[in-house]
Amino acid sequence: MADPSTYRPAPGSIPTQPGVYKFRDESRRVIYVGKAKNLRARLSNYFQDPTQLHPRTRQMVFHAASVEWTVVSTEVESLQLEYTWIKKFDPRYNVKYRDDKTYPMLAVSTGERIPRAFFYRGPRRPGVRYFGPYSHAWAVRETLDLLLRVFPVRTCSKGVYNRHEKLGRPCLLGYIDKCSAPCVGRVSEDEHREIVAGFTSFMGGNTDKLTRQLEQEMQTAAEELDFEKAARLRDDLAAVRKVMEKQSVVLGDGTDADIIAVASDELEAAVQIFHVRGGRIRGQRGWVVEKAGDQAENLTEAAAEPAGEDSTESPDPALPALLQNFLTQFYGDAVERSRQEAEEDVREIERRGVDQLSHLNPEKPNVVPREILVPVLPAEATETEDFLSGLRGSRVDLRVPQRGDKRALAETVERNAKDALRQHKLKRIGDLTARSAALQELQEALGMEEAPLRIECTDISHIQGTDVVASLVVFEDGLPRKSDYRRYRIKEAAGDGRSDDVGSIAEVTRRRFLRHNRDKLAVPEAEEFDGSTFEDEQVEEMSTDTRRFAYPPQLYIVDGGAPQVAAAQKVFDELGIIDVMLIGLAKRLEEVWLPGDEDPVILPRNSQALFLLQQIRDEAHRFAITYHRQQRSKRMRVSELDGIPGLGQVRRTDLVKHFGSVKKLKEATVEEIAEVKGFGPKLAESVYRNLHPGE
Repeated sequence: MADPSTYRPAPGSIPTQPGVYKFRDESRRVIYVGKAKNLRARLSNYFQDPTQLHPRTRQMVFHAASVEWTVVSTEVESLQLEYTWIKKFDPRYNVKYRDDKTYPMLAVSTGERIPRAFFYRGPRRPGVRYFGPYSHAWAVRETLDLLLRVFPVRTCSKGVYNRHEKLGRPCLLGYIDKCSAPCVGRVSEDEHREIVAGFTSFMGGNTDKLTRQLEQEMQTAAEELDFEKAARLRDDLAAVRKVMEKQSVVLGDGTDADIIAVASDELEAAVQIFHVRGGRIRGQRGWVVEKAGDQAENLTEAAAEPAGEDSTESPDPALPALLQNFLTQFYGDAVERSRQEAEEDVREIERRGVDQLSHLNPEKPNVVPREILVPVLPAEATETEDFLSGLRGSRVDLRVPQRGDKRALAETVERNAKDALRQHKLKRIGDLTARSAALQELQEALGMEEAPLRIECTDISHIQGTDVVASLVVFEDGLPRKSDYRRYRIKEAAGDGRSDDVGSIAEVTRRRFLRHNRDKLAVPEAEEFDGSTFEDEQVEEMSTDTRRFAYPPQLYIVDGGAPQVAAAQKVFDELGIIDVMLIGLAKRLEEVWLPGDEDPVILPRNSQALFLLQQIRDEAHRFAITYHRQQRSKRMRVSELDGIPGLGQVRRTDLVKHFGSVKKLKEATVEEIAEVKGFGPKLAESVYRNLHPGE
């Protein structure tokens, strides 16, 4: 690998205009393509201290051997050139939104002599028309089965077709009129292609013409007293309508729009898109991609999230760049594919004649809708909108929905994206082979004597230092052991009423391993929880059970970097804990920090070990956030009691528990309040006066 300093451009030689740049390796292959408003400012970021770069970016600059750039006049041109080069060079370090390979599709092999319709999964191939993708395989098969009544196209494989062609008799579908049987000459090649053209036209959205035609033919047959034909047409019409009903109306105004949502973590992002045409959902696609390139750079340059804050609603700083990358690639590919299909139709019409292929439509509907709804505006939103407008040939409205049906649908797409990312991560953690590989990789990366079969992780949650709580989650053999989860309430420090994250990590670690030491000495559980033995402790343990916790982990993880690890290690030294491996996982760049080390351990971004650590840390964060919200909600419910002199947290809680609510407490008399344990006549009188200030 080359040292970036050996090919760094001379200072001042890089222009400050917008442009597109390429990194090449020693074999002159393009490994990364990017664009910039200011080439000098962007490229200088790649040649800073390598330790400050995102891991994937650092890997790319060391893999590269040279960099070159092209200046353009506008930022829209830079978008177009970047898309062209990504398509041409297929760089390994660029995120590529390939056609989805998991969702099933309905395919028609228009390039064959006798086209056929079939169920398909996989990458797109030339000479095949695709419809979908569908959310379930059964939906493809049911749609095809229904439409074969109206369009009896060939569905058999090449081997089956050749066999029946030699036998001179059709298969079962030919006998029940679900295939026009071109294999035995029941229809000619041209007639069969006419049927296929009608099938593809219907699947392409031209449904009104077919339904009107079937209704007219059914009415004519009934008037001519040909009731058998009318009944058959009635059933065909019912099959067509059943297919159309599966595309439920979601936007009543007949809107044509694409709704896009993204769910992401520090390593990957799941993108979901719903295609709505005429107010109906016509298709759905999804991708899970690894963050890379400019997205990683934006994440690196963004301010780090304060440790332990309840930040579930914080936007991902890499999201605007990721969305811009997706929009240019996805719609650029879609327009290119649509043009290829239109050219195929034109060649087919020229070869066979307009009369024979009247259903073909070389003027394809525009694949770029008038309206594209996104969760946040992409980077360089105006330029991206101009790029999409150029692809469409008319203005495209790129915006964030704020209210109404479109906002509700956007939330549905977002839920699908979150579920796709969750399922993707669960596939990794749920696979026994992957879990074994992850534990083995952890053992080797951390230099442990044996694989960490039991791992514990703690996380702090608060809002600006108030309502501070902590979680402790346990994973055994790579799977969560929820019965061993623990949660802690951290008392606020004196003075400003806040508690710092480093101190909170130390307190949680001390309580967890104090319990470990005392359980080994068989100290009674009651002594630990009565609060009288350790009066100086700032942590209250809120366990879900009272079982002993003596079994120590092989690996103990704190959420944070070097300061948090140092605080936990100090507690380890105080308590004499020498049989537990301690690490910290920094959220910003997923760095693994070891006690006393100046530099972190960087695990490969595609390693099973890193995904396991991320899964454990995310579970600790989720558990802490849930408990934090419970405590915050509880505090808000008793907030009317906060200012009463002599009433602390415990007594406020006791009051609410005794009467059931603050409302019922207000209805109580002084004598009834005094009946609560710990309340005398004087304190009861004070509570009553504060709740009834006007009396």
